[in-house]
Amino acid sequence: MIVQLLIVLGVLLVIVIILVIIGLRAPRNVDEDFLQERLAEYSQRGEEINLEKIELSQPFSQRVIYPLARSLGELAIKFTPQNALQSISRKLELAGSPARLDPTIFLALQFIAAVTLGGLVVLVFSIGTMQWPFGRVLIFAIGFAALGFYLPTLWIQSQINRRQKSIRNAMPDALDLLTICVEAGLGFDAAMARVSNKWKTELSLAFARTIQEIQLGKTRRDALRDMADRLGVPEMTSFVAAVIQSEQLGVSMAKVLRIQADQMRTRRRQLAEEEAHKAPIKMLVPMALLIFPSLMIVLLTPAAIRMIQGPLASMFK
Repeated sequence: MIVQLLIVLGVLLVIVIILVIIGLRAPRNVDEDFLQERLAEYSQRGEEINLEKIELSQPFSQRVIYPLARSLGELAIKFTPQNALQSISRKLELAGSPARLDPTIFLALQFIAAVTLGGLVVLVFSIGTMQWPFGRVLIFAIGFAALGFYLPTLWIQSQINRRQKSIRNAMPDALDLLTICVEAGLGFDAAMARVSNKWKTELSLAFARTIQEIQLGKTRRDALRDMADRLGVPEMTSFVAAVIQSEQLGVSMAKVLRIQADQMRTRRRQLAEEEAHKAPIKMLVPMALLIFPSLMIVLLTPAAIRMIQGPLASMFK
C-alpha cells in the first residue's frame, strides 16, 4: 500500500513539474491576443458580444492548462533561492544556453529526473519477485533520486567542457586570421566581423555577439570583457586583457595579436601533450576490468580443461 502511494505521489509530482515548465515557457500574452481576435471577429459579424461565450470558445489548454501552469511557474520562481538561480544561470551561460534553457526550467528538469529514477526503483521492487524491506527499498529510491537530480548537472558540465575545448582549439586559427586582417588595414572590429563570418564555431558566435553589442552602443572594452566572462576560458581572458592594454598604451595591435596567436598555439600543443600523457592512465581501468580477464579466460581455459580431463584430475578429487 505504501509503495503504491509513493508511486501515485511521484506521478503527481512529475505532472506538477511539467505544468510548471509549461507555465514558465508559455507566452504571457496568448490569452489577450486570442480574446482580441475573437472580439474583432464578433464585431465584424455584427453579433452581440458575449464574453462568456468567447472564453468558452477557447481551447481547453488555453482556458485551463496554461493559466494553471503559469500560476505554478510564478509560484516556483518566488520560492526558488536566488543564489541557486544565479549559479545555474552562470553554468548555462558558460555552456552556451543549450536548448535555450533557463534556470527555473533546469531546476524542474532536475526534479523530474530525480522523481523518475526514484519512481522506477520503487516500481521495479514493487512488481519484482524479491520481497525487500520497505526501508531498504526507500534507501535505494533516495539514492537513485539523488543520482537523477545530479545527472542534469553532469550533463551541463560536459557541455561547458566541450564548449571551452572547442574555443581553445579554434583560438590560434582565429587569431591568425585577426592578425592578417589587421595587417591588411582593417580595424579590429572589422577583423572580428570577418572572423565571425568565416567560421561557424562557438568562438565565431561569441565574436559576432560582441560586434552586435559594440554596434548597439557598448564600448569595446566592456564588450570584450563581457565576452571573456561568458566564455570562461583563461586564454580568452588573457587575450582580452592584452587587447585592452594595447589599446590603452598605443601598442601595435597586429604585433599583440601575433604574439597572442603564438602563445595560443603553444598552449594548444601543451594541452594535447597533456591529454596524450593521461591516455595510458585512463586505459588501465578498461584493461584491468575487461581486457585482462578476457585474455586469462582465453589462455587458461584450454589448459584447465586438459588438467581436469588428464591424470592430474585425481589430485583434485
